Amino acid sequence: MPAYVVANVEIHDAEGYRAYAAETPASIARHGGRFVARAGRTEVLEGDWPYSRLVILEFPTYEDAKAWHDSGEYQELKEIRHATATSLLVLVDGAPPDGTPPDGVPTG
Repeated sequence: MPAYVVANVEIHDAEGYRAYAAETPASIARHGGRFVARAGRTEVLEGDWPYSRLVILEFPTYEDAKAWHDSGEYQELKEIRHATATSLLVLVDGAPPDGTPPDGVPTG
């Protein structure tokens, strides 16, 4: 089942962040991941959203996403992100085709 990394980012040093943005796609691809959304037009429909950049990554499995995030190559890139932006990353399992949550708790 696919898994998703959702990243909220507020860039403080755009020039420094360019190195992160240039190198990260290859790192993601090496772990089977791809961009689903990458900082396109974003509109807050409800609530407060303090970030200006939203990124969603899809990986074949939860374990693939963890392997990417924990990889040595990404650790170096993560240091750049931490130095140039404030961010929040969340990893979540994808829903099965029938939409049932993995924890079995119905939502609605």
